[in-house]
Amino acid sequence: MSVHFLSKVPVWQQVVAPYSLGYRIRLLSQMTGRSLQKKLEPYGLTPFHWVVLCCLWENDGLATFDIVDRLKQVGGTMTGVISRMEERDLVYRAQDERDRRIWRVWLTQTGRQLQQELPDVAAKNLQQVLNGFSEQEQKQFSELVDKAIANLSR
Repeated sequence: MSVHFLSKVPVWQQVVAPYSLGYRIRLLSQMTGRSLQKKLEPYGLTPFHWVVLCCLWENDGLATFDIVDRLKQVGGTMTGVISRMEERDLVYRAQDERDRRIWRVWLTQTGRQLQQELPDVAAKNLQQVLNGFSEQEQKQFSELVDKAIANLSR
């Protein structure tokens, strides 16, 4: 379905599934997530584990609420995800030395080692999503998505 196609669809239909932009973005997100899930299955991981690992590879020892804020996730959901990651020996939690109310999440050796393999797995998934896009189209697509997110973050 292209934008050109939408110009032939009555305006009222452009805001309902399957034509609406929101529906198509959600579909793209679900399909991308399923594709990444298949690629992460051999590691016993989910896409949610992947994004938490990415946060910690960038800044190990983040407070749980910082991970929640960076990923725009519900705190209760994050607690369960981190618990499952602890069970898999990917991370561990420890209370902050200065403020015992804060729990920090740290990578284990296993979690650190995954940084050697998983970025390539995710990159292949992204290549599949962007197959046929020129370099300029990839850049523009990314900028447009960021702009839409910023519009809704205000």
